[in-house]
Amino acid sequence: MAVREIVAGMPWWVKWIALPVVVLVVFGGLIASVVGFVIGLLFKVLILVALVGGLVYGVRKFSSSSSSRRGW
Repeated sequence: MAVREIVAGMPWWVKWIALPVVVLVVFGGLIASVVGFVIGLLFKVLILVALVGGLVYGVRKFSSSSSSRRGW
């Protein structure tokens, strides 16, 4: 509650420009690391889904073509 009272008495440019800039300077590296980690994780999940989907497609395609040859 005390922080809100302190910030309430400041001009608008301090609230909307100066404080976010200070936060980005202090925590910018941490924010960039977290965003990079999340993007890397999503990319790996996308690659995993594509590989598993391709594997399932290939196994089904191979199984259906080999089972049709058994009937001959």
